[in-house]
Amino acid sequence: MVDQNLKNRLKAEIAAPYRGLRQFIYIGIGASGFIGAFVFFFQLLAGRNIDSTLPNFALQVGIVALMVFLYRWEQRR
Repeated sequence: MVDQNLKNRLKAEIAAPYRGLRQFIYIGIGASGFIGAFVFFFQLLAGRNIDSTLPNFALQVGIVALMVFLYRWEQRR
């Protein structure tokens, strides 16, 4: 017979396929956005190309916020 623990894990995988992979992608993209925001933040502090750096910084912060939202949403389900 099938172990009850295995059966429960398979049911969870059927309910939310590739959940672990999605969470890994959210963490990876969020970390990349954080590094980009870090770089652009210090470019803003240095006063370099503010016209192009500010939108890039805002984009990176938006990506980090989106990945945090998606990760938390995935955890609630």
